[in-house]
Amino acid sequence: MAAVCCVGEPLDPPASVREIVARLERAGFETWCVGGAVRDAMLGQAHLDWDLATEATPQQVMREFKRTVPVGVEFGTVGVLDNDGVMHEVTTFRRDVKTDGRHAVVEFGASLDEDLARRDFTINAMAYHPQRAELRDPYEGQLDIRRGLVRAVGIADERMREDRLRALRAIRFASRFSFHIDPATFAAIKASAPFLTRLSPERVHQELAKTMEQVAKPSVALEWWREAGALAALVPLIASAPEERFRALDLLPRQGNDGDRGETLQRLAMLFFGDPERDVARATRELRFSNAECGWVSTLAGARHELGNAMDAAMWGGEVSDAEIRRWVATVGRTRTDSFIALTIALWRARLATIPGAAVAERLEHFAKRAGTIAYRDPIELADLAVDGEDLGRIGIAPGPKLGKVLHALLELVITDPTQNSRERLLEAARAL
Repeated sequence: MAAVCCVGEPLDPPASVREIVARLERAGFETWCVGGAVRDAMLGQAHLDWDLATEATPQQVMREFKRTVPVGVEFGTVGVLDNDGVMHEVTTFRRDVKTDGRHAVVEFGASLDEDLARRDFTINAMAYHPQRAELRDPYEGQLDIRRGLVRAVGIADERMREDRLRALRAIRFASRFSFHIDPATFAAIKASAPFLTRLSPERVHQELAKTMEQVAKPSVALEWWREAGALAALVPLIASAPEERFRALDLLPRQGNDGDRGETLQRLAMLFFGDPERDVARATRELRFSNAECGWVSTLAGARHELGNAMDAAMWGGEVSDAEIRRWVATVGRTRTDSFIALTIALWRARLATIPGAAVAERLEHFAKRAGTIAYRDPIELADLAVDGEDLGRIGIAPGPKLGKVLHALLELVITDPTQNSRERLLEAARAL
């Protein structure tokens, strides 16, 4: 029998959500608030996306409301737009008929209890009726919130077989809320690992991105991915990544409310930071990163792969010269320097947590400021040279491979000593070359 209780302090869905519930109830259709909004309200966290479950069919929902969006009518879901244009998903009570491990065939005409029984975890299998301040909690989700536990509804192995994405979602929820994972549920997650390749690359990318966006300390989630075998199955390139790389994730800022995805991309870049550029390009393409994101992440990773040992040795060995920093920045590229330095500093701070070095810690911020200044002040690219190909042509150096070699030699000269970057000195040096 379903657990029903009246909540001591009523949850507080927005007025627009209450109005949707009230209209459907007046039309004779039982309707409840369900899912993540109920869970987050229990946790004391704000949640704008309140989803509803109802005995009304999609067609009946669309008849009741003028402004609707057919989000997934075949699965029973209709988006209802409130007066502010905010969409709330309203889904018909349903039960699963069959599933291929990702997509379920559903049928309507189910009860609320049957609808809750098909959900993934107990903390997501609660329903709240705002008119009666009544909580339906058949699987002790409220108790699991107090325990700090992610636990599958019913038999964990069955829940994972129904939808393999649940293995990754369990890890994300546990790391997001600093919860534990129920042992039987984690055993089912590990058993799911060989079958996770059935997930689309887009879904895997989305889960990684959500983890970077939602979780304060992604290292916890990534270590669970690794322990469960999910990394080896889905992103083998980073399955054996050094622990400090994952710990460095926790030191990078999380995406704010402004919608700027820069912080998330920075965290995603850290996953691969130090792996060969070609390997990272292939892995990110397979995960359906955009071309721009693929190029950005793989270039940063490749630069760390090329420069990492030298930079580490210089930082731990003593003072770093401006000439060394100019060479590093020249390899990374001016526009990528800020991101590269931020990732490098995070990696070094993660290392300092296990290998103390007071002198190194004091040098980090100074190094970051110097690198940023050098990137935009000093000559580090061919375009920064005081001469170009036409200038060299006038002194007899014809276009071709030789011209390119001379230009790069001149760039090395000014990277070593920026005071040499004048037209007269560079032409003199070119003649000598």
